[in-house]
Amino acid sequence: MPVLQDLLDAMRARTVEVVDLTAPLHSGTPILALPPPFANASPFGLTEISRYDDRGPAWYWNDIRTSEHTGTHFDAPVHWVTAKDGEDIAEVPPERLVAPAVVLDFSAQAAADPDFLLEVEHVRAWEAEHGPLPEGGWLLYRTGWDARSEDAGAFLNANATGPHTPGISVDCARWLAEEAPVIGLGVETVGTDAGAAHSFDPPFPCHSYLLGAGKYGLTQLQNLAQLPPTGVVVIAGPLPIVGGSGSPARVLALVER
Repeated sequence: MPVLQDLLDAMRARTVEVVDLTAPLHSGTPILALPPPFANASPFGLTEISRYDDRGPAWYWNDIRTSEHTGTHFDAPVHWVTAKDGEDIAEVPPERLVAPAVVLDFSAQAAADPDFLLEVEHVRAWEAEHGPLPEGGWLLYRTGWDARSEDAGAFLNANATGPHTPGISVDCARWLAEEAPVIGLGVETVGTDAGAAHSFDPPFPCHSYLLGAGKYGLTQLQNLAQLPPTGVVVIAGPLPIVGGSGSPARVLALVER
């Protein structure tokens, strides 16, 4: 397979770089906080089974406790009521886990306004400069929010009026779902929707429209600053949980240098 061998040779020569877009997963990983009466996920946790001791003298291993939607994770369509009969995470076709991607950088706007929303005209202006969104690929939305990931308070950025994190407008979410050629949206924030999206019409439009259209979400990505605007290949590796609405994922990007 000369194409695959060429890829391996390029990786060894570092003309193709592998960039890890995954946030480390630990007990302090920020998780979405929903107000009462809604149920919330548990923080990530490890429970030791054995560690080179009487419980298992030659091995170390743990049980894990986590939500499907903790840390860097993959949203399957069935996660949302608009796709309650859609794909679960085990049903996502494997060929969709390797796809082209583009990076739209609006970190300056998000730094000036934590409630900044991406609009269709922003995407159109980006396309005028860089070319069309990739058919069957990902739109990765850079806001610089990954810089806050080690401080859960700053990352969730909530006050008495609710969370304040950048996201996508209702019109843009609908357009990405119904007209754009992408298979999904990747973000650096705790979820694909803006912090204020609970007050939008419909609420949480990225979840409602994109998952309802059979598309996907990737959240809590890191290191998007290391990627060029175009020419990226994303490899997303969720666990194939039968009946699962999503999964923590290791997300990697291949970039030609």
